[in-house]
Amino acid sequence: MTSISLADIHPAMQKAQHAVMGPRGGDKIADLAKETKNVAEKGARLTTDYGVKQTTADDWLKVVSNDKTGPMLLEDPFGRERIHRFDHERIPERVVHARGSGAFGKFRVFESAEDVTFAPVLTDTSRETPIFIRFSTVLGSRGSADTVRDVRGFAIKFYTEEGNWDIVGNDIPVFFIQDAIKFPDVIHAGKPEPHNEVPQAQTAHNNFWDFQFNHTEATHMFMWAMSDRGIPRSYRMMQGFGVNTFTMINAQGERSFVKFVFTPELGVHSLVWDEALKLAGQDPDFHRKDLWEAIENGVYPKWKFGIQVIKEADENKFEFDILDATKIWPEDLVPVRYIGEFELNRNPDEFFTQTEQIAFCTSHIVPGIGFSDDPLLQGRNFSYFDTQLSRLGINWQELPINRPVCPVMNFNRDGAMRHTITRGTVNYWPNRFENIKPATHEEGGFVEYAEKVAGIKARARSAKFKEHFSQAQLFWNSMSKIEKNHIINALGFELDHCEDPVVYERMVTRLADIDLGLAQTVAEMVGGEPPKEASRPNHGKKAPGLSQTEFPGEKPTIKSRRIAILVADGYDSVAYNAAYAAISAAMAVPLVIGTKRSKIQAAGGNGSVTPHHHLEGFRSTMVDALFIPGGVDSIRALSTNGRAMHWVREAFGHLKTIGATGEAVDFVNKAIALPPVTVSSSDEVNESYGVITLKDMKPGSLSETVEIVKETKGFMEKFFYNVAQHRCWQRELDGLHSQVAY
Repeated sequence: MTSISLADIHPAMQKAQHAVMGPRGGDKIADLAKETKNVAEKGARLTTDYGVKQTTADDWLKVVSNDKTGPMLLEDPFGRERIHRFDHERIPERVVHARGSGAFGKFRVFESAEDVTFAPVLTDTSRETPIFIRFSTVLGSRGSADTVRDVRGFAIKFYTEEGNWDIVGNDIPVFFIQDAIKFPDVIHAGKPEPHNEVPQAQTAHNNFWDFQFNHTEATHMFMWAMSDRGIPRSYRMMQGFGVNTFTMINAQGERSFVKFVFTPELGVHSLVWDEALKLAGQDPDFHRKDLWEAIENGVYPKWKFGIQVIKEADENKFEFDILDATKIWPEDLVPVRYIGEFELNRNPDEFFTQTEQIAFCTSHIVPGIGFSDDPLLQGRNFSYFDTQLSRLGINWQELPINRPVCPVMNFNRDGAMRHTITRGTVNYWPNRFENIKPATHEEGGFVEYAEKVAGIKARARSAKFKEHFSQAQLFWNSMSKIEKNHIINALGFELDHCEDPVVYERMVTRLADIDLGLAQTVAEMVGGEPPKEASRPNHGKKAPGLSQTEFPGEKPTIKSRRIAILVADGYDSVAYNAAYAAISAAMAVPLVIGTKRSKIQAAGGNGSVTPHHHLEGFRSTMVDALFIPGGVDSIRALSTNGRAMHWVREAFGHLKTIGATGEAVDFVNKAIALPPVTVSSSDEVNESYGVITLKDMKPGSLSETVEIVKETKGFMEKFFYNVAQHRCWQRELDGLHSQVAY
């Protein structure tokens, strides 16, 4: 699947050049420019790595005559260099988060957090900080698919004026384990099983669920992973969380505990499971293409940056331990305070040197931000240095994408692939010249908070760390009916792939620790013995901010949504042109899908269009909504095309908005063929379960300028509003989606 640019679709929609990464963003761009070369540079010629121009890259030096090719000569330095470099192009992929994508952007605070921190990146409202964000799946290899059910990494590198600050987070606010010593086990259990290296990028197997049962602390996390959060529609539609508990220190020396939250402007949205499965085969790069396409089209994804803050004096006032990474801080107890926003607005110039070589560390913090005693964080701080050393070598922080924009000076020396050339006669401290003195606190030097620590040395956990089910119940109770159905189906799918009865029978008993009805329903699906009573009573409490339905987006919009327009020869050019223009004007992406990819003629000789794709080369899974203009001949051709019928049925089954005008109304009605779904039979727009139809069009029936509001009568207005809702969930609640074969 190719990425589509609005410049290719509708030239009038091209925006003025964006001030990429903001005024301070130029610092990082200028820094990267030192290492950047352009293959399109005029007059550039092919050279070796040591600068000698080459006359050919096609033939190794060899013994040759007009009628015979003899042996190649080892003396050829050019051939040797090319093979030598190619043989060593690959570096070890990340053990976890290997499959990823990212982009540059900018961060800004609009409300100073000086009451809790003196870090300028969070207090200076006039400052813009360049950033790079890398999104990823966790379990799969670099070659796995984007849309598998998995946790998603959400890692941000802030190139601040005080040094690099990394938040290495996820799209889920909790984790499977409390103590970092268990990390090798949880990843080994989630990865392909060791005897046959199966399955790839999947948690649906015996070992993963065996681990979940044997570690009650993982109960909360696996409920999040089985929810819609595990199959996001887009990286741009995911929340992000710092996961661990950090600290902040203000200018008065007062310390607070903090968690980080990032909420997308577009809302939090997900795929449906059947769609995610199909996309993994139809377009395994779906998420990375989506991110790239949005930025290229000028639809820059944005997130609000929030903090949850607990004063040091209040650390022990909660039923849970605030340092436990398997627990959230419920928003009704600790509200999210949104103090800034960040935007991604520049795609990388080269994937390997930027997206693949970027390296994050939870231990990268700046003055004003500190660590807590969160045992998972403490282990991560140790681990990340090791990981980068294994992948990139000891001088990994000198790579252009990783180095800070502020001055770097110390006595670290040498090692493989050292870039820095340091002049001077001393390389130690203290020295007789007093060169490179340590900085004072007033000069911006990092000073650790003087925390009083008392206790015994032991391999143990505090009492609150031993309670593992209350928040899993809280999460389940806070889900909407739709989300609960999806969790049940996800557990049914996952445990159905566990062949060992011990695994799925025991997991059913674990679900009874959360909710009896949940456990009984899943048991029936997977063949386990349905429990007759709950292992522990469900407390019945709910919390805000856990259900995705609470994050529809800041305002209704179809920006960056992909809308397919199905046509065949003889299509209605009036409806087509109006819809195309309106979709483009709303900064969505219209994709013309034809019965063929060659030119398609409109009815009455009123123009033509060359489709972006044809029905077999592109599928409904790759778009957010579907519009079909009328036209007698066009609809006759689509009605006799099984794939066209499948497009409509599959889009309906995946709960997507479907729009049709003129003769296309009967085609849609025939494809869906469900009595509860009604269609228009006049010049009145009909809206039924996200199917928007208009049988008799009049001049001006389709407006090109659309205001997206709930209460409206126009066709395009209703169509766009339904698209902006992401899915028609009522279709699923009423069981209609499962009555159509797709």
